Amino acid sequence: MLQSPAMVVMGRVVGPFGLKGWLKVQVFTESPGALLKHPDWWLGHSGKWDQQQVEECAEHGRVIIAKLVGCDEREAAAALKGWEVAVPRSALPATDEGEYYWSDLLGLRVTNVRNEELGRVRTLLETGANQVLVVDGERERLIPFVSAVVVSVDLARGELVVDWEADF
Repeated sequence: MLQSPAMVVMGRVVGPFGLKGWLKVQVFTESPGALLKHPDWWLGHSGKWDQQQVEECAEHGRVIIAKLVGCDEREAAAALKGWEVAVPRSALPATDEGEYYWSDLLGLRVTNVRNEELGRVRTLLETGANQVLVVDGERERLIPFVSAVVVSVDLARGELVVDWEADF
């Protein structure tokens, strides 16, 4: 297994699909089909990655189902439940102005426009209407990731500024 910060997590294995080693993957990308374009996936946890060749994959409702080379039984697929699915950052297109990969936002320090520290981004949620930052500080905060709330994102400095009251 490799350990690399150059990986972008695009989903998570939620369990086996069928009896022949197929996986069911919850996708974290805006377009679920984006993961289908990659012939190799990196599966792992705790930042350690193992490259896997994708034999077949397809969209199946709101998830992706995939068959990896060498994963031929339901038990083998079940053993991967909870593992993250990633691709190398170098395999992804560059983002446009104001666009970010979720993985780039994780761990950013969040302050409000009054320079009050709210915490750090732990994860993001997709609500259907918009994405929501889950910020851990002295308590957990759910902050909409929309232009009316997010004032600035500075990846180089590791900071995100929001127009959000500390007592919200």
